[in-house]
Amino acid sequence: MTNTDLRAAVRGRVLLPGDDAFEQAAKPWNLSVPQPVAAVVEAADAADVAAVARYAARTGLTVTAQPGGHGASGDTDGVILLRTGRLGGVEVRREERVARVGAGVKWGEVLAESGPLGLTGLAGSSPVVSVTGYTLGGGLSWFGRRYGFAADSVRSFDVVGADGEPATVTASSDPDLFWALRGGGGDFALVTAIEFDLHPAPALYGGRMIWPGHRTREVFEAFREITAEAPDELSVWFNRFQFPQAPPMVAVDAAFLGAEGDGRALLARLDKIGDVIADKRGPLPVANLGGITDEPTDPAPGRSRAELLTGLDDTAAKALLDTPLEPVLAVQVRHVGGALAAARPGAGPSGPMTEPYLLYLIGLALNPELSAAVGARQQRFADDLGALVSGRKPFTMLGPGERAAAAFTERDLARLRDLKRARDPRGVLRANFPVLA
Repeated sequence: MTNTDLRAAVRGRVLLPGDDAFEQAAKPWNLSVPQPVAAVVEAADAADVAAVARYAARTGLTVTAQPGGHGASGDTDGVILLRTGRLGGVEVRREERVARVGAGVKWGEVLAESGPLGLTGLAGSSPVVSVTGYTLGGGLSWFGRRYGFAADSVRSFDVVGADGEPATVTASSDPDLFWALRGGGGDFALVTAIEFDLHPAPALYGGRMIWPGHRTREVFEAFREITAEAPDELSVWFNRFQFPQAPPMVAVDAAFLGAEGDGRALLARLDKIGDVIADKRGPLPVANLGGITDEPTDPAPGRSRAELLTGLDDTAAKALLDTPLEPVLAVQVRHVGGALAAARPGAGPSGPMTEPYLLYLIGLALNPELSAAVGARQQRFADDLGALVSGRKPFTMLGPGERAAAAFTERDLARLRDLKRARDPRGVLRANFPVLA
């Protein structure tokens, strides 16, 4: 492959090893994940996406698509990294409650358009994650307990197949591919646009409460009590924090699809816990959904791990509260369940996810030694939880070194693999986490 060959195939920018901007362009959002790619193509439009697929098929190369690099696995040796961040555009059709977005659109852009109309997409905690990558992985939303996976709300995908041919995929036009794209990852086609249902959000209440670390057990008990009876409109997350040069803290994040009075009543148990450092709960514009957790929006080196938990008994409490946190920065337990656990005819391979809680562990990975120490402490948490760890993982939260097989039932994994072999027999396309690996 030469610079001239690939540049002649597309209108967008092409970078090869040795080019001044290559190293920066190849980096994923998680800076601790290496991406040893053969080239970076920043697609100008959907025609560029098709041209790259045809080029890869013709030259025996492989393409990995990343709008912004969230969810990177590092499994990119020798591939063409296709950046689709320039494929923008948000169209909201209010009367139909539908949005159509380009592959590079981020969730914050969607919420800024839909929120003032009393509508929301099924966004997660970060406004800078791309709609496409998130949705292809299933998409775990603040509103998933009410409406299911983000992928379940998709109406259609505009795609380019492994042969470089564009198509619009719906439940009726190509039911097998439509099923796979709704949570099976990016192994089956390059997505250039998505159309999906929006959901009513005339009122939204939420925010974060923070206490000093000595209140951790009380906060956890309140979290268990609240989530034991929470309606599907309410999502609550428990957090232990240990930031460098800072005292331990504990927090609860909440989002409620409803009025402030009802939300405050559902969370009243938290008001009985003293020593509150901050209480940021209140009426919340949909466009400010990312402000609940206020996650970093710039790339950084980190190491994360997610596990699904079958319950939160006293064994779980001991493991989650008594295990020292350092060098892990945060332990988060999300209440899931609700519509995420329901069996839905025609739904994609993400669910049903019957486990009621999700554990998420995150630490910095500034160097190999720190990364190894973070990984060891994360393993300690998993070991202490024992049989409460189900073994299945959400596809959208897989980390480097993990495999797609952990995210699906045996039946769905076999179906995904059969489709991959049928639609892309030469392996032109590669997801962050390939189903055949």
